[in-house]
Amino acid sequence: MKNFISSKMGFFTVAAAFIWLKSYLVYLFEFNLDIQNLMQHFLLLINPISSTLVFLGIALFARGRRVGGYILIIHFLMSLLLYANVVYYRFNSDFITLPVLTQTSNFGSLGGSIASLVTWTDLFYALDIIILFFLFRASKQIWSSERMNIRRPFVIIATGVIVFSVNLGLAEIDRPQLLKRTFDRNYVVKYLGAYNFSIYDAIQNVKSSTERVLADSNDVTEVQNYTDNKYAAPDKELFGIAKGKNVIKIHLESFQSFLIDYELNGEEVTPFINSLVNDQEEDFTYWENFFHQTEQGKTADAELIMDTSLYGLPQGSAFVTKGKNTYQALPAILSQKQDYKSAVLHGDYKSFWNRDTVYKEFGIDYFFDAAYYDMNDDNVIGYGLKDKPFFKESMPMLESMEQPFYAHMMTLTHHHPYLIDEEDATIDPAETNDGSVDRYFQTARYLDESLEEFFDYLKESGLYDDSVIMIYGDHYGISENHTRALSELFDKEMTPYEYANLQRVPFMLKVPGMEGRGTQSEYAGQVDAVPTLLHLLGIDAQDYIGFGTDLFSEDHDDLVAFRNGDFFTEDYAMIKGNYYDNHTGEELEENEELEALKSKVGHELSLSDKVLQGDLLRFYSPFEEWEPVNTKDYFYDENQIDMSEDVIEKWLGDKEEDEQPDHEETNETETPEINE
Repeated sequence: MKNFISSKMGFFTVAAAFIWLKSYLVYLFEFNLDIQNLMQHFLLLINPISSTLVFLGIALFARGRRVGGYILIIHFLMSLLLYANVVYYRFNSDFITLPVLTQTSNFGSLGGSIASLVTWTDLFYALDIIILFFLFRASKQIWSSERMNIRRPFVIIATGVIVFSVNLGLAEIDRPQLLKRTFDRNYVVKYLGAYNFSIYDAIQNVKSSTERVLADSNDVTEVQNYTDNKYAAPDKELFGIAKGKNVIKIHLESFQSFLIDYELNGEEVTPFINSLVNDQEEDFTYWENFFHQTEQGKTADAELIMDTSLYGLPQGSAFVTKGKNTYQALPAILSQKQDYKSAVLHGDYKSFWNRDTVYKEFGIDYFFDAAYYDMNDDNVIGYGLKDKPFFKESMPMLESMEQPFYAHMMTLTHHHPYLIDEEDATIDPAETNDGSVDRYFQTARYLDESLEEFFDYLKESGLYDDSVIMIYGDHYGISENHTRALSELFDKEMTPYEYANLQRVPFMLKVPGMEGRGTQSEYAGQVDAVPTLLHLLGIDAQDYIGFGTDLFSEDHDDLVAFRNGDFFTEDYAMIKGNYYDNHTGEELEENEELEALKSKVGHELSLSDKVLQGDLLRFYSPFEEWEPVNTKDYFYDENQIDMSEDVIEKWLGDKEEDEQPDHEETNETETPEINE
């Protein structure tokens, strides 16, 4: 036995056994793959074998002692990929895809968030690498310098291919058309493994990259026909009621709807937002069954959806991978239809999520990034500018903009891992012994207080009464990896269905000249924001390609599609392949009605993907006078807007000019300590 372990084949066998065992343990204890039967568990057990044999088998073609070196390198790279997925999954409940790896400009600002996801017990994942290294050092001296029989590595690789074929065949029995109708990466990993998923993902990305080259104007016709048929005509009384009014869109970072009216230790977590929802005198309309529809792009996905009524991509972020696409976004539409000026205000640096490129494609006139704010240590907490100084320092920009304007205010403090300075915390943390979950309520309270202050500023400036106020949540704040803490908070088992119900995020509107309609129970998603706003401003959404419908329309479509193919309606839900009755929470058997809903969701997502992957909007003009956005018309520098000293002094006090942020000296390529 000792002699075998010390041989080349013995070393290969030990390395293969290590990577198989480590992968299997990770699947069981790190990933929530929802194993439902013996077949799925068997597939989970065998799916690391095929890729392990193929990848490590390649090393056996080397000559002499190089075999061990190549085995070590391949084993290390496979371990690195596996561990990277572990860390990524701990917050995102998802797996790394090739487009995610292209978002390298974001990596530098992820430091604090990544550190919070790493534990000392992760050293276990390096133990096999250390053992292999010392085994190699002890054994390589007795290895032959000759190349082993060439048939052996071929047999091993062929065996890996056969194992994969058997694996895929069994997977197709348990889940037919696994690789043809997969929107959920969890399924691919559960049935085929993390390594085979990475290969599948690479193939899909190569395939999608060719779609733009092959696309032509005929491809947009199918999409246009679908969106025309889905169109919901506006409420005649509300159409154009807000024409010519400013639009102030407020992004609540990582804010889930369960926070509204939630009490922690007998104390309201978000008293101000609660008042907007519950006090009719505030004149807000609130949709309590509004869901986020984001995927790997998270905040960037939300921005895309809320400005274009297109879904994000199934892998990565369209902001990064499709940043040069042609878009027909709200800022450009409002500019060409009603001479609006548009701006995004955000205490983050402009290159994050490729925003300084995408915003130009959207036709956004001004981008006030971190360079416009006082980013001193007192104003920054871990991930960027605190929300209170952000809102205060944004007022000179808002007052200096030509009206009517469309301004997107993006908060940042309420973001994983929910760090907060002691002096900013006005509510005690929860007591679940899960740090990020416990702090979640403290940063939510801080965001609530910040929003209240901002409303006071808007009223003081005179902007409040003459502006549409839109408030929305971008994506979940507590991932599925924290179900134990969530079960404790809500005093019930956090099943996949219950967790899906928590994907509601706030959406509320205050419209000048319109009485608030209180809490609406209509089911809706982020794609519905664009047509709703367009109709309030007197612009017919039917001219534009988008997948949402007007929330005030009698014909509003209440089918809410999630990016992974799951869905909600008022009556039904499909979560991870299982159907539920929303009135009772009971699981249902598939029937024709449910199958039709599932098919419609899949079709709609695929059409949206065609628009982005094929860059189809370059072939489409929404109306005769439409002019495609010319990115050369936009410059996001210190000269993009004039702010008078009187306006600056009004809001920021008697600061000297040299105390203002020095835009010229700001290096846009530097890596700030922020994230979103």
